[in-house]
Amino acid sequence: MGQEGRALALQDGGLFVINILSLGAGVQSTTMALMAAHGEITPMPDYAIFADTGAEPWHVYDQLDFLEEVLPFPVLRVMEHDGLHKNIFSALKDGKDSKGRYASAPFFTESKTGRGMLRRQCTSEFKIKPIERKVRQLLGLKKGQRAPKEIAVSMWVGISADEAQRMKPNQKHYIQNRWPLIEKEMYRWGCLQWMEKHGYELPKKSACYFCPYHDDKTWLDIKQNDPDAWDDAVKMDEMIRGGVHKTKQKLFLHSSLTPLADVDLDPDRDQVDMFGNECEGMCGV
Repeated sequence: MGQEGRALALQDGGLFVINILSLGAGVQSTTMALMAAHGEITPMPDYAIFADTGAEPWHVYDQLDFLEEVLPFPVLRVMEHDGLHKNIFSALKDGKDSKGRYASAPFFTESKTGRGMLRRQCTSEFKIKPIERKVRQLLGLKKGQRAPKEIAVSMWVGISADEAQRMKPNQKHYIQNRWPLIEKEMYRWGCLQWMEKHGYELPKKSACYFCPYHDDKTWLDIKQNDPDAWDDAVKMDEMIRGGVHKTKQKLFLHSSLTPLADVDLDPDRDQVDMFGNECEGMCGV
């Protein structure tokens, strides 16, 4: 059934549900997509949607190119405005008094009361919203048009059993989240085993190159294997020291509140702390 047929079925009160796979091009969502392609998760998705922040590392785009070639269903790329990368750099360039639109990232803050983090708006603005906008388009809904009252979309989210605490219902009443990997009781290591068994190269984690949630192992990997991304991260880290948009605190990318270029990156020190919650939503899967 084509796109126009889907919209017509919904308008006529039909029960047709579009299956959409939220694709981050990381380990879990890649495994989920390939398992669907092998017929191990049913039904076959109608679409996969990748929300491009414009700040993904090169290996994510390589993985995305690969998936577009091998998946038997369309992979749709969407981007909000010019992407998160340009959004932050524009805010830095325009200064703290800029009246332009800015979605804050969870940069670490230095203040008299200790360490903190800025409010995280990047996931909502640059991952979730552009996907929701595309979903409305696929349903044939015009701007301002009400969505159907019944469930119209099954949204597949690549959360594995070891991340079950990240399961959340969709905020849109017509979209019902589904977690196929949890249905199959698959853990992240199980995803890696499945991919190895089927001869696929193992993808790396999907996350923006400057994400403050990176541990030292990830920062070190970026520094050693993606020098352009490392240089951009160091540049951003230096630029946010004076605050972003209307913030006044000193800001840092690294949780130690040390300039990124000066951090002694030691993966053996990595540990979970109160700020170490991985980016929610569509990131990192």
